[in-house]
Amino acid sequence: MSEDVAGIRGLIDASVRGLQAGDYSAAQIEGALATVFTVDSQLIADGTYFVALAEGAEMAGCGGWSFRKTLYGGDHQVEAIAPERLDPAVDAAKVRAIFVHPRFARMGLGSLILEAAESAAAAAGFKRFEMGSTLTGVTLYTLKGYREGSRVLVPVGGGEQIEVVRMVKEVPGLR
Repeated sequence: MSEDVAGIRGLIDASVRGLQAGDYSAAQIEGALATVFTVDSQLIADGTYFVALAEGAEMAGCGGWSFRKTLYGGDHQVEAIAPERLDPAVDAAKVRAIFVHPRFARMGLGSLILEAAESAAAAAGFKRFEMGSTLTGVTLYTLKGYREGSRVLVPVGGGEQIEVVRMVKEVPGLR
């Protein structure tokens, strides 16, 4: 999938500019696209990142999960990356970096990517999921059983910050 990195970057850019402008300022979006909303090559290397293709092989969405401590961000984030492995018996898998191209928004694609990430994490033994959601994603994730834990301000460079919502989901009866 590493050959898809340029396409993933373009998809993230289109998604953030097209779908998050109502929740973040232009300066916040520019900063986030340079730092937090970037490709996380660790997810790709770990094989826990998915790309959804539309007809004609156009990238329509992407996202995944992680068995590492980092909750959000990418290769260029301002904050330190925490690469340590999580213990499925006590830790929550991290749902990460779900983006949908605006042309495919509100068609259920984000839900499908979320379900794929949760299923893969559950297959790896995780019983809980956690994410750092954008303000834009909170409604979807709440509908999918996540609850808000806390809100944090994440530095994105240039003196800007974005609000990120820590959300959690526990799945009773999951292995």
